[in-house]
Amino acid sequence: MRKVLLKGKKMTTLLVAALAFGTASAQTQGERETLTLTLDRALEIALSDNPTIRVAEDDIALKKVADTEAWQNLLPEVSLGGTWQHTISAAQMKLDTMTFKMGRDNSNTVAGVLTVSLPIFAPTVYGMMAMTKTDIQLAVEKSRASKQDLVNQVTKAYYQLMLAQDSYSVLQESYKVAEENFNVVDAKFKQGVVSEFDKISAEVQMRSVKPSVISASNAVNLAKLQLKVLMGVTADVDLRIEDNLANYEASLFVNELTDLQEGLYNNTALRQLDLNKTLLEKGLKVSKLAFAPTLGAQFSYQYQSLYNPTWNLFNYNWAGSSQLVFSLSIPLYKASNFTQIKSARIQLRQLNQTRIDTERKLSMQATSYRDNMQASSEQVVSNRENVVQARKAVEIATKRYDVGAGTVLELNTSQVSLTQAELTYNQSIYDYLTAKADLDQVLGRNYAGE
Repeated sequence: MRKVLLKGKKMTTLLVAALAFGTASAQTQGERETLTLTLDRALEIALSDNPTIRVAEDDIALKKVADTEAWQNLLPEVSLGGTWQHTISAAQMKLDTMTFKMGRDNSNTVAGVLTVSLPIFAPTVYGMMAMTKTDIQLAVEKSRASKQDLVNQVTKAYYQLMLAQDSYSVLQESYKVAEENFNVVDAKFKQGVVSEFDKISAEVQMRSVKPSVISASNAVNLAKLQLKVLMGVTADVDLRIEDNLANYEASLFVNELTDLQEGLYNNTALRQLDLNKTLLEKGLKVSKLAFAPTLGAQFSYQYQSLYNPTWNLFNYNWAGSSQLVFSLSIPLYKASNFTQIKSARIQLRQLNQTRIDTERKLSMQATSYRDNMQASSEQVVSNRENVVQARKAVEIATKRYDVGAGTVLELNTSQVSLTQAELTYNQSIYDYLTAKADLDQVLGRNYAGE
């Protein structure tokens, strides 16, 4: 009996400990899985964790290494070498009746050589050094383009999530009101005050809103998932945005006043084309420098011992010699140099035409985004007034129905109009914000947090 009681107490203790651990784990997990976001916070996380940004930064580091490698070609090169030659049978030279031995049979010749080479005038190396500088600038601009593209995507995904949440709230409130109206009408029908038609109309209205609420809930989940992917956040983390589109209405008109007609001089696509053009021009110069002479110097010191009959190095007689050599190379003809120059000129012409076409398209996009922003701002004013009028209409229809002067059809129609007005109002703000995000990218505006 005592063993049974001890066993029961032990199991009870383990159960309590397990429940306590489970509760603590659930609380910890709940804290870990909820991430409250603002737009700045979302962009900060995305820019710090996105693999594309890291690849772009590594590319800059790689170009800097290439730049270091380019100027290192002007540094002297030092090498140390050695030879050990065993002559089995020395060569002979005959002149008429005389024979001369060119060395000694069964002898060893050992030599050690120290060589220092230094380019004095190397125009091709100078040209490559200039190209690597431009290549670094191009890598930096590509990194900037990656950041701007990511900022654009995250910003629009954040606005999309806000739109989905606001739409879900509107539809949820609409369903709640429709359910309350149905309960009121159903109670009146049971008392015989209203007809069965009013009850059916109220029920149909309530049930017709339910699918929209479910779709809006799915839209919220999908928008969260899209934002998580862009931010690099795992799927088990829940996102929370304590923000709504109505909060951006004031800043909408501030942007209207401060939006200057900026040019495309900061556009990253045009900047990359300009840097590529500079790169091609420098490459053309390097191709022309292939016709220039090069001058180099070489110093060598040799320490050697000749024709030793034994293998013992310590018994050899050693002697040193040194020399300084200047070498000049003047290229006279190489067919591939002419081909490279012609190819570079063709690429420059293509790049000029591409830049003209790209600038035209970007100008058209900037104009389109500005027009969309202007139209959306006007729609926001009109839609906000529609929301105010729709709410008044609901209040009037509700009072008319309560006193028996109106019908349930009027009440349902006013509520549908209010829901539609609120959804349209949120959509117009969202359209403005997304158009502005696209315009910022086209104009090459950097993220304010940078």
